Amino acid sequence: MKEIKGGVTAPQGFRANGVHAGVKAGSDPAKNDLALILSEKECTAAATYTLNRVKAAPLYVTMGHLEDGTARAIIANSGNANACAPYSHEYAERTCTSAAEVTGLNKNDFVVASTGVIGQTLNVEAIEAALPALVDGLDDNAAASDAAATAIMTTDTRKKELAVQVEIGGKTVTLGAIAKGSGMIHPNMGTMLCFITTDCAITHEMLEDALRSVVKRTFNRVTIDGDTSTNDMCVVLANGMAENALIEWKDANYSAFYAALETLCTTLSRQIAADGEGASRLVSCTVTGARGEDVAERLAKSVVGSSLVKAAMFGADANWGRVLCAMGYSKAPFRPEHVNCSFRSAAGEIPVCKAGEALDFDEDIAKQVLTQPEVEILVSLNEGDGEATCWGCDLTYDYVKINGDYRT
Repeated sequence: MKEIKGGVTAPQGFRANGVHAGVKAGSDPAKNDLALILSEKECTAAATYTLNRVKAAPLYVTMGHLEDGTARAIIANSGNANACAPYSHEYAERTCTSAAEVTGLNKNDFVVASTGVIGQTLNVEAIEAALPALVDGLDDNAAASDAAATAIMTTDTRKKELAVQVEIGGKTVTLGAIAKGSGMIHPNMGTMLCFITTDCAITHEMLEDALRSVVKRTFNRVTIDGDTSTNDMCVVLANGMAENALIEWKDANYSAFYAALETLCTTLSRQIAADGEGASRLVSCTVTGARGEDVAERLAKSVVGSSLVKAAMFGADANWGRVLCAMGYSKAPFRPEHVNCSFRSAAGEIPVCKAGEALDFDEDIAKQVLTQPEVEILVSLNEGDGEATCWGCDLTYDYVKINGDYRT
């Protein structure tokens, strides 16, 4: 497996583009806010959605369009969530209908997604006016994927994009992706969108199985602020143009595809966590020696989701007691008296707790470890072989600044 350039346009048969439509009044004309990804051929499709009971209209429209397990294109806008707003369902369908008219496809061929402010009427006319230029500019190069990647960004400070290649049955299979996410992110997905393309030949059942399993172990292990969004969605389109033998069983070929998909989504999860709103560092927690993977995951989520732990990471304060405290209210089973804990970064590793009790450590060295761009919290439970890693970020003053007047 290797990383390559190209994002969603790296796999065979996919083109993309992004343009400024002016979805949000007064938005920067230099900022793309409308993206389109299009496959030459019909694709096997699968998706996962937010578990928030309040779901934006584009999710319901997409669910309906994917009932047959196929799609050809993804259209997405930033600047407006099209959630809890007048005409939201109608405008999500209208976006697909208008895109179908310009591309010559059927409206049911489209996945539709939105991200931005909740509760405001979508400027669907701006989207429709921009569609001809959006379609005319479709291309299969890296710049086209970049244009789409920037179009779905909201408070993101940098685009999230990746492509990987893997050999499956003697054929080179490529997976590419773009994603957005910075705030309103909590396990079970958040204000994140992820669009994955691949030229792999795979059945709907196997694609859906792989996506659901990978999302659980990657995007669902990211938390920024404890808020699960109304709009998050992860979609994968597979057009089969790599001409590998069809993956229809959980065999070695499925395992190779699964590994590539997991690598892709793990990297994007880390990118999203590192770009959390106002964040100054990526914080991960790895729990090992748990009674099972689910136990390890619950504990690690609780640690990276703790406001007190996140604040301590911002202050480079080795306050390991907050780590154990967050584990204690996670409702996951473990024995505190068996817990070992340390902090690690590029500056080194410093043990701070053994068998549930404090260790003497040098505060100056701890400060050096905790001031790096990426900090790992390592927890060993010494009770089993379950392990999991979850990702988050520190909690800074800028998070409040960004969200205090986000709507106005």
